[in-house]
Amino acid sequence: MVETLLPRGKTYEEVYARFRWQVPECFNIAVAVCDRHAGDPTRLAMIYEDEAGRVSEHSFAEFRARSNQLARALARLGVARGDRVGVVLSQRPETAVAHLAAYKLGAIALPLSTLFGPEALAYRLRDAEARVVITDAESLDRVLGVRPELPALQHVIGVDAAEAEGVLDYRRLLAAEPDAFDPVATAAEEPALLIYTSGTTGPPKGALHAHRMLIGHLPAIEFYHEYFPQPGDRFWTPADWAWIGGLYDVLFPSWYYGVAVVAHRMRKFDPEQALALMARHRVRNAFLVPTALKMLRQVANPRRYGVKLRTLFTGGEPVGEEVIRWAQEELGVTPHEGYGQTEVNLVLGNCSLLLPVKPGSMGRPVPGHVVEVLDEKGQPVAAGELGEVAVRRPDPVMFLGYWHQPQATAEKFCGDWALTGDLARKDAEGYFWFVGRKDDIISSGGYRIGPGEIEDCLAGHSAVAMAAVVGSPDPVRGEVVKAFVQLRPGVSPSPALARELAEYVRTRLSAHEYPREIEFVDALPMTTTGKVRRRDLRELERRRKLGEIEASRGSPEGI
Repeated sequence: MVETLLPRGKTYEEVYARFRWQVPECFNIAVAVCDRHAGDPTRLAMIYEDEAGRVSEHSFAEFRARSNQLARALARLGVARGDRVGVVLSQRPETAVAHLAAYKLGAIALPLSTLFGPEALAYRLRDAEARVVITDAESLDRVLGVRPELPALQHVIGVDAAEAEGVLDYRRLLAAEPDAFDPVATAAEEPALLIYTSGTTGPPKGALHAHRMLIGHLPAIEFYHEYFPQPGDRFWTPADWAWIGGLYDVLFPSWYYGVAVVAHRMRKFDPEQALALMARHRVRNAFLVPTALKMLRQVANPRRYGVKLRTLFTGGEPVGEEVIRWAQEELGVTPHEGYGQTEVNLVLGNCSLLLPVKPGSMGRPVPGHVVEVLDEKGQPVAAGELGEVAVRRPDPVMFLGYWHQPQATAEKFCGDWALTGDLARKDAEGYFWFVGRKDDIISSGGYRIGPGEIEDCLAGHSAVAMAAVVGSPDPVRGEVVKAFVQLRPGVSPSPALARELAEYVRTRLSAHEYPREIEFVDALPMTTTGKVRRRDLRELERRRKLGEIEASRGSPEGI
């Protein structure tokens, strides 16, 4: 068994005090998660069920061979150490192969969601100066459509895509290469991953991570999943492998320990299909955002599916006592809430073996991480007082900086503290309680969505003069994206126009970012310097929703 990082202990305090980081000078993610397990050709790495229901099994030996071939092919195409390799693929074996090959070359993987529309794709690929993009038939047209806007992009590689001019065939590239390759001996501090955060007051920023970032995630995985791994463990999440949660909360930590993952692309989360999938493939460990848990809760008698989870991690928004109690009764497991962000992930959480779970709490610092609630001067506040969640460096999970944005990187820190922008209180027992966001990030269904990119997209529509986007409280998703839209003179508001604007954003940015609610207004609240007062709009929405709840409680029908 692979050596674990989390020391054993009877109490949380004992485990936290005993913990010591083990970060070697040289470290390569691909070697750590794949190659060292590949000596046994039968060792299972992935069970893949495609959208047609076909199931295939893949060993670590196979992933080593395929990633070696792709690394050689990329090198032949001129990809070198430090170059960015775009990966526009969903949950499938080729996604993992693309990441492994990039890491083995010392290149930087750039994961991008298949949900992204052309504007979102173009911005990130252009900003990252990606040299190669690997994609499939679903996203190929979008990639080719923005290719003229990407001067740095030299090659597009298509997986299961019809032949097209200027597109290299993935399988032919691999077939032309031997399956032996010596991975670059990367330093633990060397860049490996460039992953874009949601834009808040401006465009999305690229968070650059080092190879050591994987090690930084491991204590939390062991913590949330009760001394992971245990015999028989098998992991699944519906989370997109373009996000930090899918890749580094599930896929690569599981592989570090030699644990197989289940891969299956869900275009839309279906709770009954999710239960059937977990039962069918004997999933024992899962990462499900609170929205997914709330949807699962709507399934009648979920126990009939025969799901046998050992552990369940959740995060992104508070879960609530009722959902935790439901999961304990119907799934036989206590959801462990955790907290992190793209720049510094999985730093708070719960583990019911070591400390009581307080429903709604973000938990306590995961061993190895120093987390505090700070005031505006960067000093820890007293228990119960409001402040900003911050994580102290050095920390292996800490990002290297924002891509080509030194000023934004500097503003992220107050001395050695990385400021998360999230407001919280810490109680007398050391549990953190989320209060709200210092910035304008919208938390919807596990996604962190920035309003700036959506506002810019809406402004591109011929009917729109100005737009402001906020999160509107929602009982299932936590929040939904709501747009307040000021129309151009001569344009009349209508339900049809609202639907058109929603579709406009959905097709250009992403299916999870489009505004589910649109309100037309005569004017937007502005500051004296000409900035939209989103805070006023958020408060308006909060009061409206609270009023609706109170009205329903007071109505004789209870509606």
